[in-house]
Parts: sequence; C-alpha cells; structure tokens
Amino acid sequence: MSGDATAPTPYVVEDCRGALKLYSDGTISRTVPAALSSSHHHHHHHHHHSVDVLHKHLTTFHPLHRLPLRIYKPTTTTANNHIHNYNKLPILLYFHGGGFCIGSCTWPLFHHAYAALASAINAVVVAQDYRLAPEHRLPAAHEDAVEALEWVIGQAGAEEEGQRWWTEAADFGRVFVGGESAGGNLAHWLAMTIARKRRVEEMAPAGAVRVRGFLHVAPFFGGVERSASEAGGAVDSFLNLDQIDRYWRLSVPVGETRDHPCVNPFGPASPNLEPLSLEPIFVACGSKDLLKSRSEDYVNRLSNWGKKIEYKEIEGEQHGFLSFNPHSEGSVKLMDMIKHFIAENSN
Repeated sequence: MSGDATAPTPYVVEDCRGALKLYSDGTISRTVPAALSSSHHHHHHHHHHSVDVLHKHLTTFHPLHRLPLRIYKPTTTTANNHIHNYNKLPILLYFHGGGFCIGSCTWPLFHHAYAALASAINAVVVAQDYRLAPEHRLPAAHEDAVEALEWVIGQAGAEEEGQRWWTEAADFGRVFVGGESAGGNLAHWLAMTIARKRRVEEMAPAGAVRVRGFLHVAPFFGGVERSASEAGGAVDSFLNLDQIDRYWRLSVPVGETRDHPCVNPFGPASPNLEPLSLEPIFVACGSKDLLKSRSEDYVNRLSNWGKKIEYKEIEGEQHGFLSFNPHSEGSVKLMDMIKHFIAENSN
C-alpha cells in the first residue's frame, strides 16, 4: 500500500490540440475536442451547393485494424462531366491531416469538408483512415495508405451488393489520390509507390483502373534542417513550430530522424524520384503556411526533373484551411482548381 501512496500522479508530457494526450507513465488518452469537431459555419452555407451528397460509413476496409472509411457521392451528375461526355464520376481517394497523430474521417470537421469537396468537384470522394502515432509510428500510416488504394482498386471488378451504390456511378479509369497535410504526404508516398512498383497493373484487371493524378494540399513533409518558412516563422496561427516538432517527435520511428523517407522526400535514405515516371501532381499551400517552403522545394525539384507538376499558393490562407473552413474564399478557389486538374487529366 505504501508504494501506491508515493507513486507520482501521471502528468501530461505531450498534448496535440487536446485530441491526444501522452502521460508521464506512458498512458495515452484520445478525444475529439469541440474545437476540432466541426468546421466554421458549415451549416450556414448549404445554399452554396446545388448538389446533394450521399455518404456511407464503413468499417470493412481494413479488417485487421478496423479502420473506418467514408464514401461521398454527389446524387446528381452535373456540369463538368458532359465536357468529356462521361456519365460516370471520377474517384478521389483522400486522406485527412493531423500530423500523423490525430484525426479521422469520422470527425465532424473532416466529414463536412469531404461532403463539400465531393459536391464542389463532382466526384466520388473516398475518405479512409490510417493508424496513428505514437501507438503506431511511421511507416504504419504509409502502409495503410497503400492498402487503402488497393482496396479502392479492388472495388473495380467487385460485385459486392453493398458497394454498388457508389461503384456503379464511379469511373475507375479516372482515380485520383489526394490529402491535406499528413494526408498530402501519404498522397506523395502513393505517387512514388505506383511509379516504383507499377502496383496498379499488378492489382487490377488490365486497363480497368487508372490512377491519373495526385493532389497534395499543404503536404506535411519534414527534415532535420529547418526550411525557410519554418525558420522565418511565417504568420500561421494554426500550425506553429512547436506543434510541427511535437508531431514528428511522436510519429518518427524510434531511433530515426526527420530525414526518414516517410518524412523527407529528399532525405539521404529516400528513394530517388528523378528516374520515376510519376503521374501528374497538383500541390497547393496557403501563403501563411509554415510548411510552404517545403511544398515549393518539392515542386521545384520535381519540376527540374521534368515531372508534370503544378503549384498554387492560396493567398491569405494558413495551414488546414480546406478542412477547417471549406466554404472560405480560398477553399472554394482551391476546390475549383482541383476540379480543373481532374478534368485536365481525365483524357
């Protein structure tokens, strides 16, 4: 008994936005704080959308880890599909952000953003979760992202009754992969994985599935050396340097540095991207985002290597804007750019 009396009370060692708390005794608590549970004004803006979105929540994507996924399908096919005479909708596999430590497609915040995205770009959006750190350090998230893409591709020929509501409306010849922040990092990983292994050909019936392009929204890349925008401390009230460091501290494999291949696309041990035949990539970042320089560096390097890559800086926006305020001027502009990128790369 006396031992119990002197045992120190566990205290919080790491706190990620209140959503994840790591205690001194190694225990972890997770919750969805009110500040992260819903996006700004989403309920005031339904009149912005002429398209209704059906969504379904599934837990079948990863039986081992029970990872949830949500699928969003516009109920009417409108506007930009008739340009190419397509009756079916493109598919966008999309991964949430949260520094590899927090977040889920089940959070109201992300849920509303994905419904708005599906409506704005007129595509089936498949939002899939991945294992989070520190319980599951990298590369767990990257492994799950590869399985997520395999799952989507596997639906092309599937006759599963429960999936027909979206598979019959979807064009598997026009699959796109994207994500915001940590999700943008995962989109990069999948672009590289497909180029290195030609996995799609291995996984799908010949010609039935094509991954056409990738969207990295403020991708969460890192490195041992600070980037210009990190060192310069850009004005970003949402994501500061302390938070960036905390996410990497909790997610980088034990004994590794931030030059790990899952963190730094150009680290000493990272695969060489120059010889790879990458599908087209669209990168966007807010002008106030601390991660901006890493996005610019990524685009410059790939562009110098002759890859088809474009970069858009969204004026006045900080990190996470697409999820936190999907109806802001910057978000509406970005969704329009995404819609254009998808149309451009659908031929």
